[in-house]
Amino acid sequence: MSLSTVYTRAQVGIESPLVQVEVHLSGGLPSLSLVGLPETAVKESKDRVRSAILNSHYEFPAKRITINLAPADLPKEGGRYDLAIALGILASSDQVPKDKLTDYEFVGELTLSGELRPVTGILPTALRAAHAGKTLIVPAGNAGEAALCHEARILQARSLSEVCNWLHNNESLPEVSPEDAPVRTSRLTNDLSEVKGQVGARRALEIAAAGQHNLLFIGPPGTGKTMLASRLPGILPPMSNDEALVAASVASISHHSGDWQSRWGQRPFRAPHHTSSGVALVGGGGNPKPGEISLAHGGVLFLDELPEYSRKVLDVLREPLESGEIVISRANRSVTYPASFQLIAAMNPCPCGYYGDPSGRCQCTPDQIRRYQGQTSGPLLDRIDLHVDVPPVSPALLQQAPPSEPSTAVRDRVMAARDRQMRRQGCANACLSGQQRDDVCRLLESDQAWLLDTIARLNLSARSYHRLLTVARTLADLNDADSIQRQHLMEAIGFRALDRYRMA
Repeated sequence: MSLSTVYTRAQVGIESPLVQVEVHLSGGLPSLSLVGLPETAVKESKDRVRSAILNSHYEFPAKRITINLAPADLPKEGGRYDLAIALGILASSDQVPKDKLTDYEFVGELTLSGELRPVTGILPTALRAAHAGKTLIVPAGNAGEAALCHEARILQARSLSEVCNWLHNNESLPEVSPEDAPVRTSRLTNDLSEVKGQVGARRALEIAAAGQHNLLFIGPPGTGKTMLASRLPGILPPMSNDEALVAASVASISHHSGDWQSRWGQRPFRAPHHTSSGVALVGGGGNPKPGEISLAHGGVLFLDELPEYSRKVLDVLREPLESGEIVISRANRSVTYPASFQLIAAMNPCPCGYYGDPSGRCQCTPDQIRRYQGQTSGPLLDRIDLHVDVPPVSPALLQQAPPSEPSTAVRDRVMAARDRQMRRQGCANACLSGQQRDDVCRLLESDQAWLLDTIARLNLSARSYHRLLTVARTLADLNDADSIQRQHLMEAIGFRALDRYRMA
């Protein structure tokens, strides 16, 4: 009888817990049993591993083989355990040395020929291996992603044969270096200089970026609402390394994330269609995967045609907007994903889109308009700080207007205001807690009385009142003012267009 242990890591959300692959060989009829809550892809690994071992010119032991993936109560999925299982079988049959396996962790999927294929979720695995002080062996196809974790020692291999030769000290495995990591780029694809006119909407976009406020554009079709929203990531402050690693970890475990490495370090911009389900938006499934709000972590979630979304779908955004994370619970597990995103939405003022247009082309009845605007719940709109009118721009202005201020100039002002907030309270104004808000948003008695009277006339909720204060604080920061003044309050109230629509 022979027993060996190889270390690897599972994937649970953006966490990567340690898994021990225990392989035991004993006498009896040749068989292979795999235990420890393996899902279908893991159960199929025994066939991949057998062919990989044979095609790598090693012997597959004709014995009773028992493989345990510990801890037994942690569900295992995917082909990431193939390499560890193969090495466990070879070590138990004394074809590779056991003593060298203790200080390393192995992750990789095997082909039938013994080649190593890349797997998802390598970045979270590398971060956890670095925290544990272990050296990680990954497929060569994962080297670029793994290199984003500068603290870990990571080796790359192309095949099972390479790993076995390295264990026998016959050859060395190349080490992954920081130079292998994707290069962070600050190149802007969408610049604010391309937006002509829309001075009020541009101002609102700058305020939203400076204070991390949620924003709603309201206007008829073709006025540039989507164009404006797509320019927001270009004026936001650059992502910190920690923010970028968390966003990259979410993208890494997502099977539909695309080529995220080419956008490494850039703030995400996600724009799901209004037919998206609640699961697509917040994540879910039998084995919970991240949704759009997690893929937008650290960046922007843009919801165009807001009233066209199902009300139930939109209401699932309420808690993540407050907490910055989403907890997805299933019968056998609970997964928490980060979901700290900035919400930008756009809507028409009525079903036809032309309510309030000087041409008078809108034929919608007041009931139709109320019903249309009422499709978005009040609690969600309460969490949107800025409601901004985006009126039509005349063709003459589009032809004659000079280029607008570029994104780089606006971003400089945004970064100065955000810097002021971080020094003062350690977070953006939109994230202020109750006590912090009371401390940094103090008003003069006369301004307080004026604001309370305005709040009563607009019939705003307590949450809207607090968010109005934080917007005023951001306006003060953009003006480099130490305290909120009446002019800041008046401008903040001016960005409540939806309240005026409801009063009309």
